[in-house]
Amino acid sequence: MDDLFGAGRDNADGSDDFGAAEGATDDSGHARSAAGPASPRSPLAVRMRPRTLDDVVGQQHLLGQGSPLRQLAAGSDATGPAGPSSLILWGPPGTGKTTLAHVIAKGPGRKFVELSAITAGVKDVRRVMDEALTARDLYKTTTVLFLDEIHRFNKAQQDALLPGVENRWVVLVAATTENPSFSVVSPLLSRSLLLTLKPLTDADVEGLLLRAATDARGLGGKVELSDDALAHLVRLSGGDARRALTALEAAAGVAFGDADDADAAPVKIDLKHTERALDVASVRYDRAGDQHYDVASAFIKSIRGSDVDAALHYLARMLEAGEDPRFVARRIVISAAEDVGMADPTALQTAVAAAQAVQLIGMPEGRIILAEAVVHLATAPKSNAAYMGINQAIADVRAGLGNGIPAHLRDAHYPGSKQLGHGKGYKYAHDAPHAVATQQYPPDDLVGRNYYEPTGNGAERDISTRLERLRKIIRGT
Repeated sequence: MDDLFGAGRDNADGSDDFGAAEGATDDSGHARSAAGPASPRSPLAVRMRPRTLDDVVGQQHLLGQGSPLRQLAAGSDATGPAGPSSLILWGPPGTGKTTLAHVIAKGPGRKFVELSAITAGVKDVRRVMDEALTARDLYKTTTVLFLDEIHRFNKAQQDALLPGVENRWVVLVAATTENPSFSVVSPLLSRSLLLTLKPLTDADVEGLLLRAATDARGLGGKVELSDDALAHLVRLSGGDARRALTALEAAAGVAFGDADDADAAPVKIDLKHTERALDVASVRYDRAGDQHYDVASAFIKSIRGSDVDAALHYLARMLEAGEDPRFVARRIVISAAEDVGMADPTALQTAVAAAQAVQLIGMPEGRIILAEAVVHLATAPKSNAAYMGINQAIADVRAGLGNGIPAHLRDAHYPGSKQLGHGKGYKYAHDAPHAVATQQYPPDDLVGRNYYEPTGNGAERDISTRLERLRKIIRGT
């Protein structure tokens, strides 16, 4: 089955973006031009690389008739009568940035060159520009320069691209996973068209896997996916096309190894084959269904109930099922404010820091940060006093309570305000002992109403005592 699974393959590119294999850089980081069609011994993800825009999975918001991508792929020199001819593709890994570059390069009179911002320098950029100018003037050939991870280029390196882009020596297709507004210099950004790629949906990945199982370039109908195996592959792909195809290829290899007669196609790929191939147990979890809400609910309630072990279990369950770690981080921040509150004010700081750190470094390391935040929250003293306080205050506002504002608290800075009595009798708190003055702050109909009632847990033990003294001074009781 070597011809099916690419045994002994030696031309994988190692890229993390679906569709990248041709035109990679050599060992020195120098650009090389696109090679021919993918070999039958190539990885499945390479063999299934789209050849036209119609084959591209997802990104339909960028692929409508007359769109810039359509025009570029058709061989147009510009994206409009006076529009830019270079593109910046912004999106998460596996959404097709490299694929789109390769499809564009297949247009008539095109030459494809790829650089990686990780290894290339200004010399490499200038060499490509010189060769592109020669190709344009002598051979009427347009060079498509695909620059992966452009955000890793510094300002000087990005500036070296400007002459070629401005004079259209090259059609630059730059890919980045970071916001170009912060990672790409303004002159280059203004000369390029920014296109945002969206993560592939589960339906997109499912369609891709089914196509790969039957397409002659893929597994050629020699396998059949069970519903459970398909759902497992989709779930673990995380919206990454290359990851999904790599997993399918591995699962097919296991299935053929188990088959009594590997030549009796189609061979059934079951859930057990995908689990063995990926060494990941199937997690019953539907990110768009009841399981999504049930597991998230159990997670928050375990934190609230101070069961750190159960909370870590549900955290692991969500992460292993491919849940967006940013969703988990948001729930942790909410729990810190709602369930821990002022019993441990540092819990919210931990939760916010965790959310920012996960956004910064991503997965899989993000699991450690999320776990630390979960342990902090689950083991912290609990108080929902602040949560209950704002809810009660909102209920009173909606009921029409809280009429007016005491005159002494009103703005007294604009002309005529003093004639209206604004600010008259106001006591500056810092002039009073301990910076607390006896004075009415709420509207007349809410005097004496208490919203915040601290518990005796954690830091709120001290807050409760202090608050009682503050209220007596302020209210003159």
